[in-house]
Amino acid sequence: MSELDSQSRKSFETTPSWQIKLLYDGQCPLCLREVNFLQKRDAGRGLVAFVDIADDDYTPEANGGIDFETAMGRIHAVLPDGTVIKNVEVFRRVYEILGMSWVYAATRWPIIGPVVDKLYAIWADWRLSLTGRPDLATIVAERNQRIECKTHERCQVTQD
Repeated sequence: MSELDSQSRKSFETTPSWQIKLLYDGQCPLCLREVNFLQKRDAGRGLVAFVDIADDDYTPEANGGIDFETAMGRIHAVLPDGTVIKNVEVFRRVYEILGMSWVYAATRWPIIGPVVDKLYAIWADWRLSLTGRPDLATIVAERNQRIECKTHERCQVTQD
C-alpha cells in the first residue's frame, strides 16, 4: 500500500460520518421532545450524532472537552473538526444540516438574532426549575456521587 493510500485510509477512518454532534440533557422532558423530533428528521442518515449528557458514561474527552456541568448550563454541539458551538447557534446548525434552515433563518437577522439569543439565555437559566428538576449544583453533586460509587464499586448509605 502506498503512503498516499495509507494517509487517505487513515483520514477516512478518523473522519466521523456525522456533521454535528448534539449534546443534550436526556433527563429534560422538553429537550427529549426536541431530540425525538430531530432524530425523526435525521431518519437514520447519521447526519447528527446525539449524545445524552445525562448518561453517567458521558465523558468530556469524547465531546469537545465539554464537562457535564458546562453542558448542563447551555446547549452545546461539536463539529467534526472539533469546533465547539453553543446556544442558539447549535439549533441553527442542526436544523440547517437536517434541511430545515428556514426554521431558524430569522435568528440571523440583526434585530431578531440578539432577541432570540437573550430569550434562549433566560430559558437556559430557568430550564431546570421550569421542568421540575433540582438546581444544577444538586444535579452535579448527585451525578458525581453516582459515578464515584460506580468507580469504587461501593456505596455508602447514610441514614438520617
